[in-house]
Amino acid sequence: MLPATLVFWCIIGVLFSRYFYRHLAAWQLCQRDWNDLLTKLQPISAVAVTAIGDEYLNPTPHQLGPQPIDIWRSLGGLEGIRRMRSNARILIALAAYAQRWNFTESVIVKERMRQDALHLQRATLQVILRTVFRTSRDAGVPPGRAVFYLHDSVGAYHLMTKRLLVLYRTSHAGLYPRLAEVLGDGLPLRVAKAKS
Repeated sequence: MLPATLVFWCIIGVLFSRYFYRHLAAWQLCQRDWNDLLTKLQPISAVAVTAIGDEYLNPTPHQLGPQPIDIWRSLGGLEGIRRMRSNARILIALAAYAQRWNFTESVIVKERMRQDALHLQRATLQVILRTVFRTSRDAGVPPGRAVFYLHDSVGAYHLMTKRLLVLYRTSHAGLYPRLAEVLGDGLPLRVAKAKS
């Protein structure tokens, strides 16, 4: 009976430690300056995220879209997936930062972004696990259902960036241009091409 109890308390300890660490990391991000948060964002291809995210969130009659290998390469492979995963916390901290001048809307946007981040975390975890533990050792695209999780993760990340950009565009025009420069403008590629 002692080993089962010991295993139980070890699992509880690990879960509690993870919970405490994630809240501490989120609190530390919320204490940072806006410019510090921007510099912590890791680069991800805004064109790839916009193209794939728009295709995923706004389906067209012929839904084949880009090939999985093209998505994988344009995101930067496993490293790009990890970057999206770590950027999600920073995007939420940027939404929390907006509470200083627009409390009501930023709280709503931040909570929606948290839900998007949960979706992103689950999808990227699936992609990472299925890529690391795949049976074939091809250097290309992740196998099987990981492709669908890849679409989910890009869609969630794209939605987070769009929510954040709209929040800043409507509530702080002074910071919006710099944010749009770092994240991309968030507009669908068809609209962005028409503007140029």
